[in-house]
Amino acid sequence: MKLIVNGVEKEFNKEELTITDLIKILEIKSPAIAVAVGYDVIPKDQFNTYKLKEGDKVEIVHFVGGG
Repeated sequence: MKLIVNGVEKEFNKEELTITDLIKILEIKSPAIAVAVGYDVIPKDQFNTYKLKEGDKVEIVHFVGGG
């Protein structure tokens, strides 16, 4: 499956991926993230069930505290 993640085309060896799967594969550890697929922000409670499709444009934003 090919996805565009944060503007970069990436290929994955799975035919089906959820957002949770993608986060694990990319080794994102931060709990403070937001994910958009296309122009839709996906609620965190849907990360386990939302199935990504071939060619989806996924944007993952990490929130970092600071001052």
